[in-house]
Amino acid sequence: MLARREPLEDVEAVSRLRAYVAEKGLKSGARLPAERELTDQLGMTRNTLRKALESLEREGTIWRHVGKGTFVSGPADNPELAGTLLSGTLLSEISQQITPFRMMRARFAIEPAIAKEAAINASSAALTHMKVAMERTRSASSWQAYEVEDDIFHRAIAEASDNLLLLALHDQLNLVRRAVAWGNVKRQNAKPPADHSSFIEHERIAEAICARDPHAAYEAMSNHLHSVSKRLFGGT
Repeated sequence: MLARREPLEDVEAVSRLRAYVAEKGLKSGARLPAERELTDQLGMTRNTLRKALESLEREGTIWRHVGKGTFVSGPADNPELAGTLLSGTLLSEISQQITPFRMMRARFAIEPAIAKEAAINASSAALTHMKVAMERTRSASSWQAYEVEDDIFHRAIAEASDNLLLLALHDQLNLVRRAVAWGNVKRQNAKPPADHSSFIEHERIAEAICARDPHAAYEAMSNHLHSVSKRLFGGT
């Protein structure tokens, strides 16, 4: 994490804070560090951090208790979200029953359509956020860091769709994807190599969305998922 405090766009600050929660593996009920420590670790001012915390609190990712601190949320912590988010029990049941292959098929059904909607509806701020997220995948120092940045990139596309229902579907899909037992994926390098195929595939997705080309965005995302599937399963 960055130790230098710098001005950040609100969307980038939110993404950085969300990535911190994911990278640290913080589960429901975990307490976040104090604001002073977070500003140092995330490289942002306290005012920017507080805005990011407010955003995550509104979406239900965290909750704050005066005098006790800030905590990672679960559906039980936020009654308004309890009916819309997968419960821990249901998530466990789905992840145990669905195979990695079926998980990928679900991604094929949903994510290209989200990319298509992003090409139609993305704001200029959403496009900037998506491009920054894409660039960060290239600078990841490890596979774990790459996976965090990759999550942020794909979520940025869902956010760019400007459709809360599609964003919620993406988040539900991602929850299940993280819970599915993928087995031990063998890595030949400590981090993604410079010629990692996902880098150029991400660029094609972003270029199509920025060009406002729904068909190209759909195809670029579909091609990317086929590439990921081929690496995992040897083809679909």
